Amino acid sequence: MKRRKLRMGMIGGGKTGFIGAIHVRAALMENHVELVCGCFSTNPEVNKSSGLSYFLPEDRIYNTYQEMFDKEMALPADERMDFVVIVTPNHLHFEPAMMALERGMHVVLDKPMTFSLEEAKLLRDKVEETGLVFALTHVYTGYPAVKEMKARIAKGELGKLRRVYVEYPQGWLSERIELQSGNNAGWRTDPKLSGKAGCIGDIGTHAWHLTEYVTGQQVTELCAELNTFVPGRPIDDDGAAFLRLDGGAKATLTASQIAIGEANNIRLRVYGEKGGLDWHQMDPNRLIVKWGNKPEEVIHVGNNTYLGPEALWDTRTPAGHPEGFIEAFANIYRNFTLTVMAKQMGEEPTKDMLDFPNVYDGLRGMQFIETMVTAGWNDEVKWQKWME
Repeated sequence: MKRRKLRMGMIGGGKTGFIGAIHVRAALMENHVELVCGCFSTNPEVNKSSGLSYFLPEDRIYNTYQEMFDKEMALPADERMDFVVIVTPNHLHFEPAMMALERGMHVVLDKPMTFSLEEAKLLRDKVEETGLVFALTHVYTGYPAVKEMKARIAKGELGKLRRVYVEYPQGWLSERIELQSGNNAGWRTDPKLSGKAGCIGDIGTHAWHLTEYVTGQQVTELCAELNTFVPGRPIDDDGAAFLRLDGGAKATLTASQIAIGEANNIRLRVYGEKGGLDWHQMDPNRLIVKWGNKPEEVIHVGNNTYLGPEALWDTRTPAGHPEGFIEAFANIYRNFTLTVMAKQMGEEPTKDMLDFPNVYDGLRGMQFIETMVTAGWNDEVKWQKWME
């Protein structure tokens, strides 16, 4: 079998959406993928104009995702899409993902993985049953500096981990902009569309995933508080938690969408017995290493000899030429597509190829949301064991 580009279909991500264009740019960056079809919006005009903007033929711009799956499956195997990207509101994650897996198509899905924990378990079971490749776009673990953090911790450079601080402040929901048109706040603040959590589901899951990914430890218990600061909003717009991890580390997590003036000011700090690491998304190509008995070090990301192979695998440019958000997204797509290609060729994917969030991360993300909601709205301060 000859290696070839993978054919991608897309559900959601129309011109009026928030993240679809980022997905397309990231997917196409390595020239491994071509966009061949899509259903981009429930609005027929937006759907058609979005598809035409990607130069798709009109007969591959579908009115519904159900129609897309039916008509793509009727095409010859060497024409139909290989995988589907789903970038819809949360309540529309499960059904198209399940339909794709049932038809033998690989899946890239935006986070959180599903509307509910029950749906997440069913998707997990279907991925295990089919053996298909499933990626979840927890984008921040795609940064090379975050890869470097993870590798250094795994090698024991910090010693036994003690404390993690992870914070994700935004300010765009400081007022009830969901009552206005022309923004993406409506479904994110509606429990019927987003699921049980608002802020914690939207960005708190990113903070949780960074914690587990970098430390290599999993959360076992948490003590949480959820808040709704904006009057009239039916879902959380702020939250915080203390986390206990199975390797002995303790973490403090904060996520807020009412931190006025903040955009995506993510910061991750990890401290062990020997040293600490500090990464800030607003300066994504710099990693600070802190020691107790010598000056701190500044690690600059780029094709530098002092970076580990894990970070270099996901680095594209020489030092001083910044890589950012879209490149981090592209690293997830690149590793996902290389894994799919390897499987198509009957080869075993390498560890580097397999370094992307998967269905098990998605399931744990839904467990995190469920546990936060159970603990966070409780007036009594108490620890909540990780829910299964």
